[in-house]
Amino acid sequence: MKLRLIFFCALSLALCAGTGWYIINQAFDDSGASAAAAAQPAPPPAVQTVNGETVVVVSPDAQRAGHIEVAPLAAVRTQPGIHADATVVDLQPLFDLRNRLASARADVDTFSAQAAASRAQYDSSRTLFADDRNISQKSLQAAQSAMQGDAAKLRSARIALEGLSGTLRQQFGAPLASAATAPASTLFQRLQAGQSVVLRITLPSSFAAPPPVQIAIDARDGHTVPAQRLSASPLADPAVQGTPWLYVADTALPANLRTSARVPTSSEAVSGLLIPGQAVVWYGGQTWAYVRTAPDRFTRRYVPAGNEGDRGFMVTAGVTAGFHAGDQIVTQGAQLLLSEETRPQSIGTACKDPPECDD
Repeated sequence: MKLRLIFFCALSLALCAGTGWYIINQAFDDSGASAAAAAQPAPPPAVQTVNGETVVVVSPDAQRAGHIEVAPLAAVRTQPGIHADATVVDLQPLFDLRNRLASARADVDTFSAQAAASRAQYDSSRTLFADDRNISQKSLQAAQSAMQGDAAKLRSARIALEGLSGTLRQQFGAPLASAATAPASTLFQRLQAGQSVVLRITLPSSFAAPPPVQIAIDARDGHTVPAQRLSASPLADPAVQGTPWLYVADTALPANLRTSARVPTSSEAVSGLLIPGQAVVWYGGQTWAYVRTAPDRFTRRYVPAGNEGDRGFMVTAGVTAGFHAGDQIVTQGAQLLLSEETRPQSIGTACKDPPECDD
């Protein structure tokens, strides 16, 4: 009995010793793991400030998931210019004036023939009256009255024709007036068929006259069409201040449509960088574009407005130092980067159980 009691006591002591050793080792292991975890650096925040610039950090995996794409900036040469207001002129008054001119011209021809016939009749009657009064004086007076009446009608028709011609020039300028009165004008035929349009381009008062012979008009489909200069516009657009000019473009546009025109300011091309339109985002009322400065870092930089064209925004030398040829510009996903940059960041706190975390 004593031997059995001694055996159970020894077994209990051994079990207690093993359990204590396991607890001590587990405590050391937990403290080591905690120390190792504390020694690991925390991941960098998604938005940082480096050298005064805001940097958005996006891992390559996140870039692929967000379909963020970049393309190198290319140096291009372009012709400097400005944008001007353009309005498609309603040509119905021009067509109406042309019809009235044709009618007035026909009246002039008719009264010219009548005046010539009445004058010949008067000359014949006067000869007969002078030749021993072969006709009565009353017949001579009737012939004279008819001649004078036809002459008055001819003068009136000519005045009406001149008035219509002056109205035509006053409203549409000399080139369009000449086209409307010419027997066969290709320009007028195209305008009447709707194959060409006339636009009133309002240039700034400070623009050096005369404007360029050819400009580009923004069409409805997002493309531009060339337009040729006609003349200075006799009428101005009351809604736009400036100097109006008339241009003709071989395209079909609805009357009174308001669009814009690209007007070159110099015949010499300048070098610059072309920022694609899809790379530009609006923020704070200004235009911006993102540049990838590192495999996982993007920086938003200001794009000067006013030089936008069909293919994008032109950044010329001396305007800004934010872009350089070869920069990796974000062409897809710029709005996603802007959302990440402007998203409220998480707020760190030193307390273990802050009240604002109760919710």
